[in-house]
Amino acid sequence: SDACSFCERAKRLLAQKGVVFEEIRFARHDYDARQNLVDLTCRYTVPQILIDDRPVGGYDDIKALDDAGDLDGLLGIAA
Repeated sequence: SDACSFCERAKRLLAQKGVVFEEIRFARHDYDARQNLVDLTCRYTVPQILIDDRPVGGYDDIKALDDAGDLDGLLGIAA
């Protein structure tokens, strides 16, 4: 299996926050799906996380938001 460590870390962080999320998976060589990802997020790497339909980046981006204390607010979690 092609495990994506950044995808797993992102899912783990969101699960720790108690966030319900939808995971959309596609095959590595599914170029149409990859193009849809680029069209939606302007990025081609995975994972790409959207909060309220707004692209916020990948795991490193949400981890940085969390470290800065900004992720909970974006997720609608009371501090």
